[in-house]
Amino acid sequence: MKQDIHPTYNVIEASCACGNKVEVGTVLSEMKVEICSACHPFFTGKQKLVDTAGRVEKFLKKYGRTIDGK
Repeated sequence: MKQDIHPTYNVIEASCACGNKVEVGTVLSEMKVEICSACHPFFTGKQKLVDTAGRVEKFLKKYGRTIDGK
């Protein structure tokens, strides 16, 4: 490898919007993320239904179901 052309490798704490901090290796000096494995619905199992302009209710009404699945 050539000398003095590679960026410096840092071990930093990446912080999430939820407050979780994870130690990662990167060439950046700091890293902030909006969502991490501690707050992502796929990893936590807590899925949220986001309704945009009544689309969820329209779908449920069309197919005869309620939000609780009955």
